[in-house]
Amino acid sequence: MENHVNARFSMKALRVPLVTVAAAAALVLTACSGGGGGTATDGGSADSGLMTPGKLVVGMNLQYKPQMFLDGDTPSGYDVDLLNLLAKDMGVELDIQNLDFNGLIPGLQSKQFDMVSVGLGATDERKKVIDFSRGYVPYATILGVAPGSELGTNVEDYNKAGVVITALQGSTGEQLVRDTFPNATVSAFPDQNAALLEVASGRANAVVVEDYILAEYNRSNPGQLTPLDLKDPLSLYYGAWGVQKDNSVLVDKLDAFLCKAQNDGTLEKLYTKWMAPTMPAMPEGC
Repeated sequence: MENHVNARFSMKALRVPLVTVAAAAALVLTACSGGGGGTATDGGSADSGLMTPGKLVVGMNLQYKPQMFLDGDTPSGYDVDLLNLLAKDMGVELDIQNLDFNGLIPGLQSKQFDMVSVGLGATDERKKVIDFSRGYVPYATILGVAPGSELGTNVEDYNKAGVVITALQGSTGEQLVRDTFPNATVSAFPDQNAALLEVASGRANAVVVEDYILAEYNRSNPGQLTPLDLKDPLSLYYGAWGVQKDNSVLVDKLDAFLCKAQNDGTLEKLYTKWMAPTMPAMPEGC
């Protein structure tokens, strides 16, 4: 990962007009251009589901390259390209607010933004306070260890007293550690890179993380970490967009857009561009 992922993100607005980030999605913009006519004026109407008609305000944590990150001062990645297409489809301006992961759901609850885009797992606990779109990105969660780890090659080898496993604080990965490794010690960090470095430096035994994040870390830090060779991932789930509670108007718009992007191949094009060569099967229902 880039060095900027070590920094805590304060509440910093990154206003991103469509023309600013559209170039990053130029290869896929045409995939949605033909079907957007029916919603092109929705952003300016009173029933748009947006706090401010004509503007889609999105909370993000831009530290997860290649899914969402800062390329210099410019938001980039899978989520950013997809949000650009969403804003184009809705006929609105895209306004990205970049802040720490743990501030996203509280910020959404306090109406600092219309939605959050950080691949949230739609857990029962989160559903009590916010609503969700359908899934827009698949995640395979794995166990990352230092090369030559002597603990073993099975999940059971890490579910022992004295074993320290790291995860991103407040993430589904943290809960997965608690559920899968109840005998181990959980060490949660507010910064994903810190959780990885804790294992690379030998202060922890393993990290629970999405496969694409570990792969990106290894591209910048070869030889420090390796995925544990498990038959199946610890979990396979789909990240969703978070929306203010009871905003069914916006949820319906997001779901319609995502179904269109899934059916016409746009999601797969973006996924293979940014995330991995092959995209896992997406949820049915479109």
